[in-house]
Order: sequence, then structure tokens, then C-alpha cells
Amino acid sequence: MMATRAVQTNGGEDGGSLVNRAIQAVRDHIRDHGMKVGDTLPGEGSFAADLGVSRAVMREAFGALAALRLIDVGNGRRARVGAIDGSVMGASLDHAVSTEQVSVADVWDVRRTLELRIAALAAERRTDEQAAHILSIAQAMADGQHDMAQVTRQDIALHTAIAEAASNLLFAQIMRSFEPLMETAVPRAWETRQTDTQRQDILACHMDLAQAIARRDPAGAAAAIDRHFDTSIGQMLGS
Repeated sequence: MMATRAVQTNGGEDGGSLVNRAIQAVRDHIRDHGMKVGDTLPGEGSFAADLGVSRAVMREAFGALAALRLIDVGNGRRARVGAIDGSVMGASLDHAVSTEQVSVADVWDVRRTLELRIAALAAERRTDEQAAHILSIAQAMADGQHDMAQVTRQDIALHTAIAEAASNLLFAQIMRSFEPLMETAVPRAWETRQTDTQRQDILACHMDLAQAIARRDPAGAAAAIDRHFDTSIGQMLGS
């Protein structure tokens, strides 16, 4: 029988619904058993029997965990331990901005701080393949400068590739969480640059960043990302 902490069914002083406590029981099971990403979990029925709750409770608990990407569920197979997913953070961040809990300026202040470190780490840790990929994205961005959808797509891809090159999974997933906001912010930043010279400056910032990473220059990469925020995001935010 699997060792799982029992769920109280009489709603004691510890509070919380059966579903919430079932969710916690599954999380406890993953942690207590040292499970890793991709490991298979016991089925809903097994959890329900062990915890003394209905299958409906466990079905709802599994659904909530799947929505948070803590478990991965699929038709015809048992649930598995999920991998970290920045899209969950992204949905929360997008909600926070849309409901004015935080401002776009707040988000970009955090992003600027993080990306200074990310750029420097990418310059130190990138592989040759990653450097070539980053350079190719920067070039594709320049080549597609008259197509806003292309510019936006390549801008997001560039920052994502740099975060991956930093070899810190959390940085990469945090950068992924910014993607929904970048889909709006990149076109807005581009609109503030009215002349060809101003727009070329944005593209030059991205290319300078890519080249600094390629030549393993952490200080140069950090300086390039700093200038990028000054020239593109700074004006958009009125700073």
C-alpha cells in the first residue's frame, strides 16, 4: 500500500476543502517519495482509497494539479510528475498586469535586472551551437524588420535563447513567463521609434548583444542589454 498522508474528511481546524487537502496529499506523495519529472503517479482510485475520499474528489484534485502543470495527464495513461512550466507564471503575471496589481513598468524593471545577469551568464556559459543560434536570430530580426510579426517573434526568440544559454532553468522559465507581455510590448516599443535611424538602433542593440555573447564578453553583453532597455523600453515607458 502506498504511504500517503491521510486526508481528514470531517473538516477539522486545519481547514480547507477535501479537494485542497487531496491536492496537498498528492504533492506530499511526490516529495516524500523523491519522485522526479516523468515518474508515474498512482491512479486516482488508489489515492482515493488510501485517503478515504471519493473518486470525484481525486479527479478534481488531479485536474487542478494538471492546470498548474505540476502533473502531466493524458488519455489512456497514468498521471506523471510534471516539469516546471513558465507559462503558468506567465498567465499569473498577465493577470496581475491586466487587473492593475502591477504595472508594465514594474515588470520591465524586474526584467531589466534579471536580463543583465542572464546576458552575462550566457556569455560565460553558451555553447558554440547556442552562440550561432543567437546570432542567427538577431540576423533574422534585422532581415525581417519591415514585418512587425516577424520582429516580435524573433525578439522573443532571442531573449529566450539567451536565457537558455545562461544554463539556469529558472531563468529560462522566468523569461518564458514574460512572453505574453512581450507580444504587446515589442510592437509598442517599435512604434516609439519613428525614423529608420531609431529603428536601426534597436536592431543594433540586439546584434551587439548577440555578438558579445558569441565572443564570450560578459561585460559587453550586460552593457548591450542595458542599452537595449534604455533605447527601446525606456522611451515606451516615458523614462
